[in-house]
Amino acid sequence: MADPIEFWFDFSSPYAYFAQAKIDDIGARHGRETIWRPFLLGAVFKISGTPPLVDVPMKGEYCLEDWPRLARFQHLPWRMPDPFPIATIAAARAFYWLDETDPAKAKSFAQACFDSYFGKGIQIGKPDEVAAVAETVGIDGAALLEAIQQPEIKDKLRVNVEAAVEKQVFGSPMIIVDGERFWGSDRIWMVKKWLQSGGW
Repeated sequence: MADPIEFWFDFSSPYAYFAQAKIDDIGARHGRETIWRPFLLGAVFKISGTPPLVDVPMKGEYCLEDWPRLARFQHLPWRMPDPFPIATIAAARAFYWLDETDPAKAKSFAQACFDSYFGKGIQIGKPDEVAAVAETVGIDGAALLEAIQQPEIKDKLRVNVEAAVEKQVFGSPMIIVDGERFWGSDRIWMVKKWLQSGGW
């Protein structure tokens, strides 16, 4: 059986928002499972010395034009969230808690977080905000708030952040196929080609 696709992302990444809307469909079309792996860009940026995109002169201004344009192209709702970017520890911990028992529900939760933050401008940085989003997809918010404070869930996120660093996941999204890294939603076409051809 072909190796799964690894989809590494930070919940505060607009380009991950665009990629997550289609990555599972692409994988399914080619008989590949897609494993979602949230990590913390802030932790990676400390190692790489990279600032957030919006803080980079010229590039930040470009992104503010590019994101709504991409949303129109993909027919996705778009609201520039404020504040942005945000810490996504609570959302990432919640994902790993759900993923332990129900990966499909974890993905539904992640999609709801992306839609809330970038599609509706609803904040997802605080634990109570994350719990409110979770409840919209049938997840017990109180149980989530308790779970994300458990040491084993905190460790699960920490381990995955360390795994992201080990795999040199320096940006979001990073899609790994057959050991090959493809950075950014603008490399989706290349991921498709790789899956179609078996690589090159």
